[in-house]
Amino acid sequence: MQSSAKPNTPFALLILLLASLTAFGPLSIDMYLPAFPAIAENLNVPLSSVQMSLASFFIGLATGQIFYGPITDRFGRKKPLYVGLGIYALASLVCAFTKNVEMLIIFRFLQALGSCAGVVISRAIVRDLFTHQETARVFSLLMLVMGVAPILAPFFGGYISEFFGWRAIFALMVIISTSCIVMLAIFLPETHQPDQRVHIKDSLKNYMQIIKDRHFMGYALAGGAAQAGLFAYITGSSFVFINLFNIPAKSFGWVFGSNAIGLIACSQINARLLKRLSYDVILDKIFVVLGLLGVILAMAGIFNWGFWGLAIPLFLFIAALGMTFPNATAGAMATQRKAAGSASALLGTLQYGIAALSSAAVSRLHDGTTLPMCAMIGFCGVLALALHRLLVKKTT
Repeated sequence: MQSSAKPNTPFALLILLLASLTAFGPLSIDMYLPAFPAIAENLNVPLSSVQMSLASFFIGLATGQIFYGPITDRFGRKKPLYVGLGIYALASLVCAFTKNVEMLIIFRFLQALGSCAGVVISRAIVRDLFTHQETARVFSLLMLVMGVAPILAPFFGGYISEFFGWRAIFALMVIISTSCIVMLAIFLPETHQPDQRVHIKDSLKNYMQIIKDRHFMGYALAGGAAQAGLFAYITGSSFVFINLFNIPAKSFGWVFGSNAIGLIACSQINARLLKRLSYDVILDKIFVVLGLLGVILAMAGIFNWGFWGLAIPLFLFIAALGMTFPNATAGAMATQRKAAGSASALLGTLQYGIAALSSAAVSRLHDGTTLPMCAMIGFCGVLALALHRLLVKKTT
């Protein structure tokens, strides 16, 4: 890999740019959650059909990343970014004018294909510029900045939907993506020069080599299972809190934002702990916490413990992910400097592929109670613990 030297861009600005790229996914997911009931009513479809537009977005994130990996290793980091954000802007525009839920589902998939360019390439840029231990700290910082998205997005989405209609949410996504293209063109440096030795046709061989890396797969699958718990929550949260617990759509952001604040706080605690402890030590403890909280959440759904019986363990589960994501990502990428783009893409494909399954399961099992969401989060927490013990602990 031909990597650039550390750029002249100030560190804070570089982090802000990378976080903006990473935030496209959370922004696209969280901003329209409060509008689910309004979309269902406007398009005259059941809520479960609207939830499938979220599952299709996750499928797009999983599918698209596998292609961006070799492309960004071959052509550099910036050109694929422009293509991806352009696709995102056009798909958002179509979503704003769609007349039926089928078109919404299709173009949410295409919107995800565009947004995942930022997810893949931002991780690859971090790997281009920083050492193993530094990457975990940088990912924690990215989580701090990008964490503003899941805090503010539901607030904006709820109020925009109420006062301007749900279509205005997608119009705003068009404006944000085009503005981001301009900012990247001016301020983001190229960290990986085009490499003629990388051939797209060899990408399958490259992916097979990465898959054979038990170290990579252990972190990727354990982290993916944990992330699937987050997306099960995202898929079911609007119905659970707005429809079951009667929280107004415009106030939904307070619940969603409080959980995001917990995640951000733990990510910053994680950044401090990494000054004294390795990410493996932290992961060894935090996956146990996720497993236990997963069991508690499943019981909350089975025995109908009510708002606080669900909200408290849910907050703790989401907060704990602030220590899972950056460390699992750093662990997976640690041995992949020569193929950082492809490894980042495969990591995202595995993680969002599992997330798409959990999201689709919550939609499919929708029964008018909290159980589908709670049970799926619980399953993901226990699965993450089991995968970490079976794949990562034995490797390390």
